[in-house]
Amino acid sequence: MDTPTLMPTLMPTPVRGHAIGAPILNLQSVSLRFGGVKALTNISFNVLEHEIRAIIGPNGAGKSSMLNVINGVYRPQEGTITYRGQQLSDMTPNRAARLGISRTFQNIALFKGMTVLDNIMAGCSLRENANFLEVAFQLPRARREEAANREKVEEIIEFLQIEHIRKTPVKRLPYGLQKRVELGRALAAEPQVLLLDEPMAGMNIEEKQDMCRFILDVNDHYGTTVVLIEHDMGVVMDLSDRVVVLDYGKKIGDGPPDEVRANPDVIKAYLGVAD
Repeated sequence: MDTPTLMPTLMPTPVRGHAIGAPILNLQSVSLRFGGVKALTNISFNVLEHEIRAIIGPNGAGKSSMLNVINGVYRPQEGTITYRGQQLSDMTPNRAARLGISRTFQNIALFKGMTVLDNIMAGCSLRENANFLEVAFQLPRARREEAANREKVEEIIEFLQIEHIRKTPVKRLPYGLQKRVELGRALAAEPQVLLLDEPMAGMNIEEKQDMCRFILDVNDHYGTTVVLIEHDMGVVMDLSDRVVVLDYGKKIGDGPPDEVRANPDVIKAYLGVAD
C-alpha cells in the first residue's frame, strides 16, 4: 500500500471568504459490490457547504469508488445519497454535472490535441441550451451563449494564471499545467461541489504549492465545496476542514485533521506507527 507523504506545511491557514454551512451532501450506509468483492461497506458521512473535505486511505481503500458513487459512475447496491435535501437515485455523471457536481480524475482526461482555451470551453457544454441547428447556423441564441461562455472561460484562465498558454495545445504542456487546465475545465461547469481525485499526484513540491493555492482560492473565491482524495498528508492537513478515512472499503476515521491524525485505528492502518 502507499505510504502517505509527510511534507512540511505548505501555507498558513487561510482566511475563509465563505462560512461553512449545513450539509450539502449526505451519504448514509452506502455499500458497493462488484460480484463478490466489497468495494464499500456501510459508509456514512456528510459534506458541509463551503468546506474542503478530504478522503484518505491506502490503495484499494475505496476512495475513487466513493467519488464514482457520488457522481453516478457507479450505483451502490445499498444506502442513500442526498444532495441539497434531495435523495439521488438513478444518478449518472451527466445528471450529476447538471445538478452542480463536477469531477476531475487521477489520470488526466483532457483533449490533448486541443488548446487550453478549447479544453476549458468544453466544460461549458452542459450549460448550453442552443440546439444543433442553432449552433450550426450560428443563430442568435447560440452566438449569445458562446460569447457568455468565452467570457466565463477567460475569467477562469485569468484566475488560474494561465493566460500565456491559452492558445497552446495541451499535449505540449508539462504535467502540472495540464492538471491546472483540468481544474479549469471542471470550474467551467460552475460546480457547487467539486470532486478532485488526487489532484497533486505526480507533482513536485512547487507544483503542489501552486495547486494547493488554487484549490483554496476556488473554495474562497467561488465558495465551491471541495471533496478531494489525496495521499500527501501535508496537503491534507493544510487544506482540509475535515477528513474521512477509508480502509478496505470501511470507514475507520472521521473528523478534523488533528483528530484523525491522532486516531489509533488510522495510525495503525494508514499513517504507520513510529519506531
